[in-house]
Amino acid sequence: MVRVPEGAGEPSEGSPSMKSGLAAPSGADAGPSPWFLAWRTFRRNRPAVVGLAVIVISILASVLAPVLSPHDPVQSNPAGRLAPPGSPGRVLGADHLGRDVLSRVLHGGRVSLVMGLAPVTAAAALALVLGLVAGYFEGLAGVVIMRTLDVSFAFPSIFLAIAITGALGPGLVNVLIALTIVLVPPIARVARTSVMEVKHQDYIDAARASGARDARIIRLHVLPNVIAPVIVYCTLLVALVVVIASGLSFLGLGVQPPTPDWGRMIAEGREVLVVAPHVAAFPGLMLLIFSLAFNFLGDGLRDALDPRLRGWNDSRAS
Repeated sequence: MVRVPEGAGEPSEGSPSMKSGLAAPSGADAGPSPWFLAWRTFRRNRPAVVGLAVIVISILASVLAPVLSPHDPVQSNPAGRLAPPGSPGRVLGADHLGRDVLSRVLHGGRVSLVMGLAPVTAAAALALVLGLVAGYFEGLAGVVIMRTLDVSFAFPSIFLAIAITGALGPGLVNVLIALTIVLVPPIARVARTSVMEVKHQDYIDAARASGARDARIIRLHVLPNVIAPVIVYCTLLVALVVVIASGLSFLGLGVQPPTPDWGRMIAEGREVLVVAPHVAAFPGLMLLIFSLAFNFLGDGLRDALDPRLRGWNDSRAS
C-alpha cells in the first residue's frame, strides 16, 4: 500500500499550503519572489542538486539512446554471449543472448522513465480534481469520494498493481493504467488535506466576503497553495513507482521481450548471476541510482517549498 509519509499533508501551522507559502494572498508586501527563495534554498541542498543532475542526465541519455547506443539493443550475437565488461566493443559486456548490455541499459531507461513519470503525472492530475472537490465542498460529495478511494488502502500497492495488471493483461499500457489507479488515492488524500487547511485561512474568507465565486477562489487562492505539497509528494512517489514497475516487469507482467527494461533485464540476469553477474548488476545499479536521485530531489523540494524548513535552512546557512 502506498502510504503517505509521516507529516505529509497533515495540517500544521506554516505548511506550504498556508498563507506564507508560494502563492501569497493578494496585496502581500513586495519582496523577494517566493519561487526565488525556494530556488535559493534548493540549490544549497547538495544531495538535491546532485539528484536533479542525475535525473537530467538520465533523461538526456534515455532520449538520445538511439544515438548513444553502440549496438542494436535487441540484436543477439551468440558468439559474444556473456562477454565480460571491457570486452572489445562491449563496454558493459553482453547478456546470455549476446546483446550489448550498455545499449539495453540506455534503451531500458526510456521505458523506466515512462513507467515512472507517466502514471504519477496522470494520477496527480486526477487526484488534484478529486482532492479539490472533496476538500473544498466537503459534504456528501467529499464523503463519497474519499470513502471510495479509501477502499484501495485495504490492499498493499504492489499486490493491487499486480491484480490490476493481471486482469488487464501484461504490457506497457496496462502497467501504466494499473499504476495510475494505485496512485490516485494517496495523492488525493494529500491534496484534500491541503485544501482543508487553505480554505479556512483569512484571505479565503475575505475573498468569499468580497463576492468571489467558488471557482475563482479555487483557481486563484486554493490551487496554487495545494500544488506545492502535491509536487513534493509526487516526486517522492516516482522512485517508488519505478521500483514497482520494474517489479512487474521482473514478474513478466510489464514490458514484454525483446523490448529492454531494467526490471526485465534483472530477471534475465538472474539465470546467469553466478557466471555473469554484470548482466543483472548494471540495470540494478541504474535502478538504485535513479530511485535515490528522485528521493534526494523530493527531499530538496520539501525543504525549499515548506516555509518553515526554508527559514530554518536559511538561518543555518547564515
